[in-house]
Amino acid sequence: MEDRDYLQFIHKVRDYTSIDLSQYKEAQMKRRLTTLRTKKGYSTFAAFFEAMTKDKELFYEFLDRMTINVSEFWRNPNRWEVLERRFLPEMLQRSKRLKCWSAACSTGEEPYTLAMILAEHGALASSTLIASDIDEGALEKAKRAVYSDRSIRDVPALYLNKYYRQDNLTYSIVDSLKPHIRFQKQNLLTDPFESGFDLIVCRNVMIYFTEEAKHLLYGKFAQALKPGGILFVGSTEQIFSPGQYGLEPADTFFYRKQEA
Repeated sequence: MEDRDYLQFIHKVRDYTSIDLSQYKEAQMKRRLTTLRTKKGYSTFAAFFEAMTKDKELFYEFLDRMTINVSEFWRNPNRWEVLERRFLPEMLQRSKRLKCWSAACSTGEEPYTLAMILAEHGALASSTLIASDIDEGALEKAKRAVYSDRSIRDVPALYLNKYYRQDNLTYSIVDSLKPHIRFQKQNLLTDPFESGFDLIVCRNVMIYFTEEAKHLLYGKFAQALKPGGILFVGSTEQIFSPGQYGLEPADTFFYRKQEA
């Protein structure tokens, strides 16, 4: 009965939102959502779903739990350093007008990190920077751009002084960066991708998907990159046999689209 209750919940969520929970690792997702459901006082997923459709805040909480909105600026700083010192200068030699995408951007720490780096290289104003996520609540937080002191612990001093405004224990992104990021809602599994990207950043997201979903997404990311473009993944992620997608390893957690 419990399995049937969860399976029916998956179908209802897919019909209601186009989010396919069956593409996520079942044990992890079911455990996470059961915890939320129990905490909110619902004994079945059927009752939880009914409540979600009537309560916008509960629906956003479901999305938040489903997507694990945990992010930090400069997460794994040595990898961002490789992007800034090696790959970005290479890209800018080819074109001053870069097209970049922070996929599954959560509450915005990642695209703002990228925006600051582009700004320091004098490339933000001439570049396109898209940031997408499935969770509208997370996107609203990203647009507000107010963060806790925990989020900024790896930010280099130069950037912290230049691009943040401190107010007690919170830090706000300066207004000059905000117009250069286009935040938009997007379901990676079902929505089409734009193309011609010089850089796609998608980190610490793929670990939650099934192998079939990963295969689908790596293929879509590769198609969205321009030849020579870079895909930057998380420190817990690695693409096995990247050649099947037309990608090749460029550095640890960086993959380059092969040129014809």
